[in-house]
Amino acid sequence: MARAVKRAFRFRFYPSSEQACELARTFGCVRLVYNMGLQARTEAWTLRQERVNYNATSSMLTAWKKTDDLAFLNEVSAVPLQQALRHLQFAFTNFFAKRARYPSFKSKKKSRRSAEYTTSGFRYRDGRLTLAKMAEPLNIVWSRPLPEGAKPSTVTVSQDAAGRWFVSLLCDDRIEQAPAPSPAVGVDAGLDSLLTLSTGEKVVNPKHERRDRAALAKAQRNLAKKETGSANRAKARLKVARVHARITDRRRDHLHKLTTRLVRENQTIVVEDLTVRNMVTNHSLARAISDAAWRQFRTLLEYKADWHGRNLVVVDRWFPSSKLCSACGALAERMPLNMRSWTCRCGTVHDRDVNAARNILAEGLSVIACGGGIRPQRTNVRTGRSSVKQETQRATAGIPRL
Repeated sequence: MARAVKRAFRFRFYPSSEQACELARTFGCVRLVYNMGLQARTEAWTLRQERVNYNATSSMLTAWKKTDDLAFLNEVSAVPLQQALRHLQFAFTNFFAKRARYPSFKSKKKSRRSAEYTTSGFRYRDGRLTLAKMAEPLNIVWSRPLPEGAKPSTVTVSQDAAGRWFVSLLCDDRIEQAPAPSPAVGVDAGLDSLLTLSTGEKVVNPKHERRDRAALAKAQRNLAKKETGSANRAKARLKVARVHARITDRRRDHLHKLTTRLVRENQTIVVEDLTVRNMVTNHSLARAISDAAWRQFRTLLEYKADWHGRNLVVVDRWFPSSKLCSACGALAERMPLNMRSWTCRCGTVHDRDVNAARNILAEGLSVIACGGGIRPQRTNVRTGRSSVKQETQRATAGIPRL
C-alpha cells in the first residue's frame, strides 16, 4: 500500500552570470514587496482599525508598479511577488490564530534569499527547468531522480549564506507503507548520547559543531580583523558561512538517516516534549543543545511518521522519566546529573538514559490506551515559566552531559 504525499526535492544548481543577476533582482523585489505589504497592513490597522487582506495588497502591488519610483518591479516576474504577498497573508493568519508572533520585516542581511514560482512562472520539460524572464534553463545537478511522471507544482529558488544556489521542486509522490518489524520504541534525547532507545541502544552524539570548532574560530578571528565594508571582509564572511554550512549539512544528513531508520523499524515512536527555546537560556549548555538539534529531530520525525503511517506519541515534559524505576515504579527523591547509573530500592540497577527511555515508552503506551495523544502543556505555578527537561533545567547542580 502506498500513500500520496506532497514532497519537496532539493537540488543544487549553478546559474550563469545573467541568471544570477536576474535572481538577485528578484530576491530584492520579493523582500521589498513583502515589507511594503507588511507596512501597509500595519498602518491600516494602527491608524484606521482596518484589516487588509491579500486581495487588497495585490491591488496595491499593481498600483506600485505604475509609479516612477517602483517601476523596476516590472522588470522581474510577477509570480514571486504575488507569492510574497500570499506568504504575508499566511503569516497574519498564523498570528491571528495565535500560532506565531506578529510578522516582522525582512532584513537584507539576515533574511533568507528566496523566491517562489508557481506553474505560471516556470517551464519544466524533459528534465530541464526554465524560470520566467530567463532564456536558458537552470544548470541543475540532478543528484536523485524525481518520481516517475511527476511534474512540479511549485519551484522555490534560494541562495544560502555560503553563496550556494538551491532549487526545491514540490511534486506529488507515493510513499510505500511497509509493516514495521518492531511494535513500539521509546526515545530519550540527551547530550552525551544523542538518543537512547528503550531497547538499550545508544546513538552516539556526533557533535558536529565541536568537530569544526577550531576551524570556525579561526575563520571568525580572521573576519574580525577585516575592515568593515571592504572586499576582504566579504571574502572572510563567506569563509565563516562555509564552515557553518558544512556543520549544518552534516547535522541534517545524520538526522535524516536516523529518523528514517526509526520510522521504518517501529510502528509507534514515543518521545519527550522538549522546549528547546527555554533550554538554550541555560548558557552552560546552550551550545551543546543547539548542536544536538532536538527540535529539528522532532520536526523530521513528525512528517516522516505521517508519511509512513506510524504513530508518534509525545509525553509531557514534566513526566519524571529519569527518577522513576522502570521495574517497580518507585520514584527516587533526587537524581543529580553526575549520577549516570543508580540502584533502586527493589535492587534493580539502572542505566539512567536507558531507564528514562523505557519509562517514556511505558508512559506513551498508557497515553494511547487512554485514547490520548500529545498531552497538554503545563506551566510551573511557582515561577510562571514553562517547564523544561529536568536534566537540563538542573544542569548547574551537577556535571553537564557534554
